[in-house]
Amino acid sequence: MSQVYEGTNKVLLAEFSPLSAIATTITGAKKLEVLSQNHGATLWVPEDLIHIQGAKTYTISLKNHIAQLWQTQRAFVFCLATGAVVRLIAPLLQHKSTDPAVVVVDETGSFVISLCSGHQGGGDRLAKLIALQLGATPVLTGASNGLGLPAVDMLGVPFGWRRGNGEWTGVSAAAARGEVVQVIQEVGSTLWQNHLPPGHSFEFGASVTPKAKIWITAKLPSTPALPEIYWHPRVLWVGIGCERGSSRHLIETAIGQVFREHQLAEDAIAGIATIDIKADEVGLVELCQERHWPLKTFAADVLRTVSVPNPSQVVEKEVGTPSVAEAAALCAADEVRLFVPKQIFRLQKELGAVTIAVAQAEKEYIGRTGKILLVGTGPGQLDQITPAAKTAISSAEVVIGYSLYIDLINSLLSPGQIVESLPITKERQRAQRAIELANWGLSVAVISSGDCGIYGMAGLVLEELQSIGWDGKTPSIQIFPGITALQAAASRVGTPLMHDFCAISLSDLLTPWEVIEKRLEAAAAADFITALYNPRSQSRTKQLIIARDIFLRYRHPNTPVAVVRSAYRQDEEITLTTLEKLLDVTVDMLTTVLIGNSHTRTHANWMITPRGYLGFGS
Repeated sequence: MSQVYEGTNKVLLAEFSPLSAIATTITGAKKLEVLSQNHGATLWVPEDLIHIQGAKTYTISLKNHIAQLWQTQRAFVFCLATGAVVRLIAPLLQHKSTDPAVVVVDETGSFVISLCSGHQGGGDRLAKLIALQLGATPVLTGASNGLGLPAVDMLGVPFGWRRGNGEWTGVSAAAARGEVVQVIQEVGSTLWQNHLPPGHSFEFGASVTPKAKIWITAKLPSTPALPEIYWHPRVLWVGIGCERGSSRHLIETAIGQVFREHQLAEDAIAGIATIDIKADEVGLVELCQERHWPLKTFAADVLRTVSVPNPSQVVEKEVGTPSVAEAAALCAADEVRLFVPKQIFRLQKELGAVTIAVAQAEKEYIGRTGKILLVGTGPGQLDQITPAAKTAISSAEVVIGYSLYIDLINSLLSPGQIVESLPITKERQRAQRAIELANWGLSVAVISSGDCGIYGMAGLVLEELQSIGWDGKTPSIQIFPGITALQAAASRVGTPLMHDFCAISLSDLLTPWEVIEKRLEAAAAADFITALYNPRSQSRTKQLIIARDIFLRYRHPNTPVAVVRSAYRQDEEITLTTLEKLLDVTVDMLTTVLIGNSHTRTHANWMITPRGYLGFGS
């Protein structure tokens, strides 16, 4: 069976599609080619640059061309003078909540400027991601970036919260000035609270002197005394029972009336729940499609097991369960208590009847398919992480990894990202946590040093997914390779891996030692150059001694050996020694040991293995 995979970078920047890249010179077009080749952007150039491969040409004035594209694009990237871009787009700008993101790249590719719609349009994120691809400096002028704070108008985006009413500019300004902003969170995930910078001005308790308020609630707003904004997590599941043929208008009117009576925000609706025989009810289907609500359906056998306050023998006789609306709402919300008991509605001169009940879920509905980005970060220096891997880390809503590895990529992290670190022995728990968050709907980057697929987290995540019956699609998986430890170590000492080689971990936490010994014996006998991972820990000291003794049975005592600790990091230590003297060198879990084959030599402090058999002596 064959399978077609979409390009990794295009997936990472899918949120900005459709994206137009615009250049007027050959130099500019070359800078933006990466966006069309790797990110699915449409590259537009004037007619005299028609020879640029993959580009489209515009035949009218650039001003008119941009005006034609404006309403259909999520983002624009210009390689033009900033002043020229300002003049081109000024007549088209309406509001930051609706304008596309606008980013400007200078012709040298040194700077990427977020010009418009930096928060709600995603311009700041896009600028940062493009900068990572180009090796450029992102220029982000929003005040929240300087404070290390998530923008108040972006707080709930990762969790699918809906923006309600409020004085968004006033509250944003108060936060930017460092004034006390009171946060009243009644529903929804509090994960975002755990990752605020030290000294932030958000107040989560009862504050007597707030300058502004942020409400995170399922309720409608009251009359404010201060600048306030409302975020509505999608926690309310609306259970519906209806007569056959009930119209979309009747169902919508009933929901609206119930929510007004109970001071609930319709933006807090997660979705609709009903009995499975109503899955094709035209009014329900039309309403869910129009409002982008999921429609959950449950069999009568499931609904009849749910304890409800208002069962009906009439309903049971009709559909096989004493409750549809109440039971369906509770099933969808995975709760045992109703927020609003059932109410029945009819409209004059309109056929049908609707029963409405509401249950509040503990966890909000995000409304997206989650993804797991398995990222290899290489030896530790940022300039040795691939641009695609950097983009993956920066674009993720959650970053999970061992604390040491997270510290090494700290500059790639963004305000508002959820960062979770678990100890070095908790790899499986990291994998399980990543899957949990991705199944909820978040984008999760799981980082490993070196290559994530070589003694890294990628294997554990896929194993865990397989164990729970993963369908291969949800959550989606993307793997970003990195320079692994044996490559990094080898590059610091010469060319020890120039012929056939293998890698063996001496850790017996996941592999029985008897199996490891067999592999050591086989590698030594076959004359493989051998990289030893995890050679020694505080509690595991004998394995390296045994491994050295096995190799001495097959190789000369003077066989070159490289011992490389923390390659490319500030505390890097490199020792060239021999197989016989290997145990004289300090070795720990941050060390990679490279044992040469029978033809490996040292010369001028370099370790050299001949490339081919013709270079081998007799």
